[in-house]
Amino acid sequence: MKRITHWLAICVAVLGATGALAQAALETEVLALKQSWAQANYGISDKAARAAAMEALQPRAHALTAKYPQRAEPLIWEGIVHSSYADAKGGLGALGAAKKARGLFESAIALDEKALDGSALGSLGVLYAKVPGFPLGFGDRKKARALLTKAVAVNPEGIDSNYFLGEFLADNGDLPGGIRHLEKALLVKDRPGQELADQGRREQVRVLLARLRAKG
Repeated sequence: MKRITHWLAICVAVLGATGALAQAALETEVLALKQSWAQANYGISDKAARAAAMEALQPRAHALTAKYPQRAEPLIWEGIVHSSYADAKGGLGALGAAKKARGLFESAIALDEKALDGSALGSLGVLYAKVPGFPLGFGDRKKARALLTKAVAVNPEGIDSNYFLGEFLADNGDLPGGIRHLEKALLVKDRPGQELADQGRREQVRVLLARLRAKG
């Protein structure tokens, strides 16, 4: 009996170590994709060139999703790549990419809505806020508000969650609320390995805050 218990303990330890290695591998690959996205999103000012860079990232993002089909994190980042492509491309021609991103975010939320600090909630909320409404697109301000508010509830100190909600509130008649969330986003420190993304987002916050304060 002692021998069986001993071997069971060894099996549990091996499985635990294997799981930890798989998690570390996933985190490393997701971080590498994040960094490539940040270089394209914040390092390329020309919209056409940025769209091309995001399009080039799509196969890599999809391969990561295929490699980890039961994890929300790759789905989120594949969605972000497609939504960023749609943003850079612009116009009705971007609607297909926006729809693709919506499906990816919805799949990620179904798996784990709190993954990556609720990033799928915030990113899907931005899509609903930015995409034209019926009959051209699927935009919906009510859904956008609910998702963006939930994203801040999941990650109240996040730079992205507060920026997204702050921008939405300011664009929809709540200037004080928008400024409050943007000021909160501005105070967030850089995350390890995501400095370029955080610095780029912080500059977006500063520009928007300056514009909103000028209105006030």
